[in-house]
Amino acid sequence: MSSNASKLPWISVAVAREAASIDQRIEVRGWVRTRRDSKGGFSFIEINDGSSMGNLQIVAQATLENYESVISSLSVGSSIVASGTLKASEGGGQATELAADEVRLIGDAPADFPLQKKRHTFEKLREWAHLRPRTNSFGALARVRNRLAFSVHQFFQEEGFYYVNTPIITASDCEGAGQMFRVTTLPLDNLPIKEGKIDNSKDFFGKPSYLTVSGQLEAETYATALGRCYTFGPTFRAENSNTSRHLAEFWMIEPEAAFYELSDNMALAERFIKRLLQDVLALCAEDMSFFDERVQPGLLDSLKLVLEKPFQHLSYTEAVDILLSSGQKFDYPVAWGTDLQAEHERYLTEKHVGGPLILYNYPKTIKPFYMRCNEDGKTVAAMDVLVPNVGEIIGGSQREERLDVLLARMKEMDLHEQDYWWYIDLRKYGSVPHSGFGLGFERVVQWITGMTNIRDCIPFPRTPGSAEF
Repeated sequence: MSSNASKLPWISVAVAREAASIDQRIEVRGWVRTRRDSKGGFSFIEINDGSSMGNLQIVAQATLENYESVISSLSVGSSIVASGTLKASEGGGQATELAADEVRLIGDAPADFPLQKKRHTFEKLREWAHLRPRTNSFGALARVRNRLAFSVHQFFQEEGFYYVNTPIITASDCEGAGQMFRVTTLPLDNLPIKEGKIDNSKDFFGKPSYLTVSGQLEAETYATALGRCYTFGPTFRAENSNTSRHLAEFWMIEPEAAFYELSDNMALAERFIKRLLQDVLALCAEDMSFFDERVQPGLLDSLKLVLEKPFQHLSYTEAVDILLSSGQKFDYPVAWGTDLQAEHERYLTEKHVGGPLILYNYPKTIKPFYMRCNEDGKTVAAMDVLVPNVGEIIGGSQREERLDVLLARMKEMDLHEQDYWWYIDLRKYGSVPHSGFGLGFERVVQWITGMTNIRDCIPFPRTPGSAEF
């Protein structure tokens, strides 16, 4: 840094583009997006530092000392520091520009830099996950994801929930599906065997352990002590799926509240979704306009509909009756007792209701053991929040607080009491009604940005056969 440059205020591109104070001397730092030469004897350099969708135009005169040796050959992707005077732009397309009195090259980008000025497919950009944040699409996505994450914490803190970190390594399968990654230190080429089976007592934890699929069970522990808590952390599922809606590693938001019944849970979920939409539409307007124009036309209107319209409620049984009498042809048949597919959920929210919808009271045979059994003996106090263009965005339930009923459900599902002894204790000592839900963070990012593939909604996607970067 020169002594002259070091005295100047370093401001972001976002601030420079929106600056109310013109003719101030500043410094900006970032990466070259484009450069073009003028016949008038100067260069236009567009720089971006990731702080906004738009670039800042730098006007570099040919009289600058390093114009011929550096500036006139700046390549796309190179990092620079530019200092000068911020002025009202004389050209169209931007409000301000920087009249440079110094441009210094920090890091050159050779001609083989992959992200030249042309449009790449999202599939191709996944091969360059380390470089794709420099594109408009993934810069915008990162900023929206950041805003949503911040809003998650703001919302629950304001609602009186405590942030709790639940374990990543666990011996409990919350969902009972068995699709979990095994964690082991046993030598795979020389496994210890005892009585014809792997001797798990020799493993690091002395028993089989896994990467968690959910922090819910542990969150219940803290909800029954603190009243309200939430988790926001990584979860894992070893599901061999290559669809556009599945990841092997993803982030989950899971609030849990003591003394909450199902109706309280539904109201919390509605407030939560509306808060996320309110914040991102207000605070990421430029990025959201980009997604509306370039990724999913009509996205903003669809999101505003969910923000402004009250969530309707339907029981699972009512939903099945509506689907059966709809006259609509579905790829998957509809019958009471079967899980609803995305096509069924989207019909209900987009065609029948025309807005957000909460379904509740699902058959107990298709839901996990921890959901509270209803008095009809057939359903549990479960809920799913459905939104247009996606279907289910949130799944939750009131939890089973009655010890005898919980034990009976575990027996039905062939779960061993000794594996959940601590969870059972919560029902033995001061049990209370409590409820919670789970929201896959990448799923909500995908919905809000209109991206078609969830692998583009997380910085480094983990999928079957792929753990790059």
